[in-house]
Amino acid sequence: MSTPDKRRLEFADELRRLRVEAGMSGKELAGKVRWHPSKVSKIENGKQDPTDSDVSTWLDAVEAPESVVHRMRDDLREIRIASSTWKRQLRTGHSRRQEYSRQIEGAASTIRVFELIVIPGLVQTAEYARHVLISAAEFQETPRDTDEAVRIRLERQHALYDSAKNIELLIAESALQYFVCPPEAMVAQIDRLIAICNLPTVRFGIIPAYSRLPTVPTNGFWIVGNTVLIETVDTEINTDAPSDLATYHKLADMLWSVAVEGDGARRILVECSTAITQRHNLNRSTSSAD
Repeated sequence: MSTPDKRRLEFADELRRLRVEAGMSGKELAGKVRWHPSKVSKIENGKQDPTDSDVSTWLDAVEAPESVVHRMRDDLREIRIASSTWKRQLRTGHSRRQEYSRQIEGAASTIRVFELIVIPGLVQTAEYARHVLISAAEFQETPRDTDEAVRIRLERQHALYDSAKNIELLIAESALQYFVCPPEAMVAQIDRLIAICNLPTVRFGIIPAYSRLPTVPTNGFWIVGNTVLIETVDTEINTDAPSDLATYHKLADMLWSVAVEGDGARRILVECSTAITQRHNLNRSTSSAD
């Protein structure tokens, strides 16, 4: 079976073959699609991974048949999935992946998040984040670099205060009811979310339990700029294909249509915090983590 790296090189060779068959030099292709010539060379030599839109542009330029377009898109998706398994991404720990998130979030003007069962990393407290990352490392059997990963995750939160960004954070109420941290840490995390409700730079919403959904969201997802990130148990799928982007923006819009914000969101947060406190006999004086 081919390794992900070998499949990436084979894919690059296929792009080169299609260019040659179209009778175009690398420079001619670059000129036609308004790229720097070095980009064509880097993609063909496997030094730069093409995005979905890069591949679409390439295939349009060489006038590839529709059957080839579908095959190449499927191949690219399979390579992405094989390359993005959590064991592969986290082979040196979580900090590298957190740094990637910080970079793309810093560059994006729009961030839209939906989570079913976890509080989004952009608003996690240090203690909550620590337990989430430890749990993930244990499950995936990957190295622990928890302190550094938590540090970078908290630094990502500077984006919340950037007035030039449009940030939407939407969670299902289930993300407040199930948790991998101690109950005291979850109460502190909810306190943090109550504070987030007052941030003018962030739109925060909750889909209440027992709501009738407009469609079934089978997973959480992030839309960061023009990229969709979808986490599954064993991998992460990243795509910037226009059709995928449109699909997830549509899904986000539909989910927001049944969400509550402002006072409604605060009421749910307080109710969940009270329920956790009473269920676990906590001292409600627990303070929130910064």
